[in-house]
Amino acid sequence: MMSRKLGLALAVSLALAAGTALAEPSPAKKALIDKLVQLQQPQAELLARNIVQQPIGPLMQSAGQALQQVPAEKREATAKAMEAEIKKFVDDNVAYVKDKAARMAPTTTAAFLDERFTEDELKQVLAWFESPVSKKFGQTQMELNKALLDKVLGEAGPTLQDRFKALHASLAKQLGIPAPTASAPKPAAPAPTKK
Repeated sequence: MMSRKLGLALAVSLALAAGTALAEPSPAKKALIDKLVQLQQPQAELLARNIVQQPIGPLMQSAGQALQQVPAEKREATAKAMEAEIKKFVDDNVAYVKDKAARMAPTTTAAFLDERFTEDELKQVLAWFESPVSKKFGQTQMELNKALLDKVLGEAGPTLQDRFKALHASLAKQLGIPAPTASAPKPAAPAPTKK
């Protein structure tokens, strides 16, 4: 009896969900959503870059350490070849992921906006995106991020460098290899946010 009620409730919920998923927004709301989706297109490239480049940092760090094992006379040529291969990988895959994101964003973003915002709220969001203040804020966001990063690194950088060296030494000891003497890499600047 209980499982029959649960099954019926599930069936009703699925039917209601399917009904709302099929409901189309009004033409006015759809036009607002389409415009906001278009304004968000630059985010596809930023998203693609972040997806592809995020694992590259640790890979390059490991490759740099392994490069020290290459004979000195081959090291520079090997480094250049690796750099070229990584650049090609990033370029090819950013384009690939950007294309996927650009294709998926309109339907994903449109459905999300339709579900979460009323027509009046979409008008307000669109007004903000198109306002001079929003554009000015978007242009200064990168400078703001850099200023904060510089301050944080100024305060925390030396401590992080020491802690990174201690971690390297501890790991090297556990592996039974000499501790690296090179300084720790500095964190990369955050990716700029685009409007």
